[in-house]
Amino acid sequence: MKQGSETEQDARVTIRDVAAQTGLSIATVSRVLNGRANVAPETRDRVLQAMGGLGRRAPRRRGAGVPKADNGVYVRCPYVLTDYFGLIVSAITESLDLHGMHAVVDAGESAWRRTEVLPTLTGWPQVTGAILILPPEPEADLERLRDQGFPFVVVDPRTAPPRNIAAVSAANFAGARRLMAHLVELGHRRVGVLGGPPDWTAMSDRMAGYTAPLVAVGVYPAPELLRTVTDPTVEAGRATAGELLDLAERPTALVAFNDKMAVGALQAAAERGLRVPEDLSVAGFDDIDVSRATHPQLTTVRQPLGEMGRMAVSLLQRMLTGHELDALHVELATELVIRGSTGPA
Repeated sequence: MKQGSETEQDARVTIRDVAAQTGLSIATVSRVLNGRANVAPETRDRVLQAMGGLGRRAPRRRGAGVPKADNGVYVRCPYVLTDYFGLIVSAITESLDLHGMHAVVDAGESAWRRTEVLPTLTGWPQVTGAILILPPEPEADLERLRDQGFPFVVVDPRTAPPRNIAAVSAANFAGARRLMAHLVELGHRRVGVLGGPPDWTAMSDRMAGYTAPLVAVGVYPAPELLRTVTDPTVEAGRATAGELLDLAERPTALVAFNDKMAVGALQAAAERGLRVPEDLSVAGFDDIDVSRATHPQLTTVRQPLGEMGRMAVSLLQRMLTGHELDALHVELATELVIRGSTGPA
């Protein structure tokens, strides 16, 4: 009987038990136990007092031999991990490992169906922060998570990120402007745009970038030369490029939302007997592997996909250690890569 009593006393309680006793969230208790700096002094005292009452059954603080099993970062990428999203996620997981953390990855179509996951994150004892890649959730959900004090960073935001939410993206406007300036220098004035989802910030920024060099030479883009799609795939690029190339006055160049749509444009051109770049110039965006697998190889805009992931980890790590972020919205430079698919008009 005595042996059973000792076993019961020695059973270690969990972070969840401490949270229940203090009335605080599991995430807050976890931050105290991990020695994080971003906790109010009165909150820290409240947790420590509760731990004192629990005696040696209470969870020990970080640094006292506790394994880092709860030092995880939730990485949400509700898309198939192609060579675009896969590069970002790989960079995140590798960088987290270098910072002594590990990734809890939620990706693919199944992740897309989990629409109510964000409100539950503060109750996950195994994660201390999150990185959300192109999150489909509405702005209000992100703001609510922010107001709960849960640290997270958005990568490649779908819409303009709300105030006081950390975000990392590529310089879409600057990249698109450099690309169109290259085509304008080659003499192109009638340029078709194979656009992505019209409600994405990346699309609106790139459209502004495409327009600027044309306006500078007195050309205003014709509405019939713009096509947008909700799913920017090779098939979508082939279909939309075909529509533009079948116009009575076809464009002399096509710029695509991404390299996959540009590959579709190359297919549409070949089906109509058009030579690239002699009869038609084609350019993409992203500089993923497929841009170097075409003939001719694609002129494109290189996005720093790996660096976007690494920067997100850096921002999150600084948040977790209580550092102030002077720049919440970080734009990383893009680079124009000129290859054989563009030539004089």
